[in-house]
Amino acid sequence: MERELGFDDDGRPVLITRAEYSYEDQHRQRVRKYLTIMSWRIPAFVAAAVAYGIWHNGLISLAILAASIPLPWMAVLIANDRPPRRAEEPRRFPDAPERTALFPRSERPALESGLTGTAHQRAAQPHDDRSF
Repeated sequence: MERELGFDDDGRPVLITRAEYSYEDQHRQRVRKYLTIMSWRIPAFVAAAVAYGIWHNGLISLAILAASIPLPWMAVLIANDRPPRRAEEPRRFPDAPERTALFPRSERPALESGLTGTAHQRAAQPHDDRSF
């Protein structure tokens, strides 16, 4: 039995690239996440009103409303999050130091000891930049 390239055994197309989803697809997914989370806000207000009408207890209604207060903040944070990083995606700063010293010191001392007299004289002479 001969198989066509680009399709699996069930006839579904096979993904042959590692390219990211397009910006439009990512934006559509983020908007969908935002709207899904925010769609719980109005039912929470209605539920608070119904709970107050049934039990005449303001604490239950306030608890429902308090639970709906962080929903816009959570919706924005979740919707603005980038897609998860793939395992094979390279890290951006592989050579970054693990910790930074509070009081950094230079790699070599500022004044080197052990200069000989001729080396000290050469270091003290002015340099002429016109020697190019």
